[in-house]
Amino acid sequence: MANEPYTEGPIHTTVPVVGPDLTFVSVTDKISSLVLKRKTPLWWFIGFAVSFLLVQLLLLTITHLVFTGIGIWGNNVPIGWAFDIINFVWWIGIGHAGTLISAILLLLRQQWRTSINRFAEAMTLFAVASAGLFPLLHAGRPWLLYWMFPYPNTMGIWPQFRSPLMWDVFAISTYGTVSALFWFIGLIPDFATLRDRARSKPFQIIYGMLAMGWRGSARHWHRYEMAYLLLAGLATPLVLSVHTIVSLDFAAGVIPGWHATIFPPYFVAGAIYAGFAMVLVLTIPLRKFYGLEDFITMRHIENMAKVMLATGLIVAYGYIMEAFFGWYSGNIYERFMIYNRMTGPYKWFYWSLILCNVLAPQIIWFKRFRRNLVVLFVLSIVVSIGMWLERFVIIVTSLHRDFLPSSWGMYSPTVWDFSMFLGTIGLFFALLFLFIRFLPIISIFEMRTILPEAELEED
Repeated sequence: MANEPYTEGPIHTTVPVVGPDLTFVSVTDKISSLVLKRKTPLWWFIGFAVSFLLVQLLLLTITHLVFTGIGIWGNNVPIGWAFDIINFVWWIGIGHAGTLISAILLLLRQQWRTSINRFAEAMTLFAVASAGLFPLLHAGRPWLLYWMFPYPNTMGIWPQFRSPLMWDVFAISTYGTVSALFWFIGLIPDFATLRDRARSKPFQIIYGMLAMGWRGSARHWHRYEMAYLLLAGLATPLVLSVHTIVSLDFAAGVIPGWHATIFPPYFVAGAIYAGFAMVLVLTIPLRKFYGLEDFITMRHIENMAKVMLATGLIVAYGYIMEAFFGWYSGNIYERFMIYNRMTGPYKWFYWSLILCNVLAPQIIWFKRFRRNLVVLFVLSIVVSIGMWLERFVIIVTSLHRDFLPSSWGMYSPTVWDFSMFLGTIGLFFALLFLFIRFLPIISIFEMRTILPEAELEED
């Protein structure tokens, strides 16, 4: 095997890519040069420095939290779930687009996924890493995390499998593991490319170890494609199951506003909605800064915008049905909850999320807005804010008015709530900056298996 020549893809050809100078360059050269040859731009250092400072803020917050307790947050009675669970659900939702793009679109043989699947998968891993911190720290004793796993112990005490917290542990760990395997296996042929092209001995060793002896033989390709397809089939139901389980954290309760059977599909659609919005937030700047217009064409941008519009309409339908169920149920507590969301002390949060998630995305119906990168970038940020507001409304407005007026309360986040949230944003972007610096952000071998089509380019 060691003597077999390395081939970079199932179809061995140099794909012509039209660059700014109207000449043809190798796909492999252009993508691998971003990692191996191109000088690290100044904006990368600035972005990573800011992200790293936010990571330090996260570490400071966690240290203070461990030594003081979760009382540093704004959680109170009756709002026991607050910023930490809001941010947990938000981050998990963002992580769904990567698996959707990679697994489901692969099984459906959609070639437009090829240019965006790599960093969408990476985004999934980084979002799950950020999300996992919140339930871990919310439990109050992170050093006893292992209690939530069914390990053999002398006391014969087992986790409470009827607890939604247990469902989250298994859902997140399974989702994170499968997503990491799917991402790593997809990188193996590209690791071999970087190994063979790296000029620095340390990088040759590192990429060589990660390539796991890949030489591109027919046997290697056969095993690779089988493993990749099996993992795609395994990851596909996870897109539906993971956020369904997160929604059951709420639906399994008896709190007005949570106890609804519409939550699982409603949460899954919202997760894909938020995920594609974040993919656009990342794709548009990367496409510009790295000159990847030849690879990430307007067709890719439009398709992502259309998926965002479709899932946004499903989310809007969920809002309508939620209000309808509250009225049609005849339950005075459900009716009051809906009325309180619309007219109560948190009404501006509710109407802001309607503006961000329902009204603003309707401009995607128009092609001139759908193809305007500035409009799409701003809209994607608006949708990300709107999806965070949705989680705030679901959690806080359902809890702050309990069944007894004597148990009513208001919620105000503390500075430590904000520092924790900003810290996880810093963690997400710090990992992302490291990824785009040391790994190919576009799949090299998959790009070599497709030919560019004239209709994919901008008008």
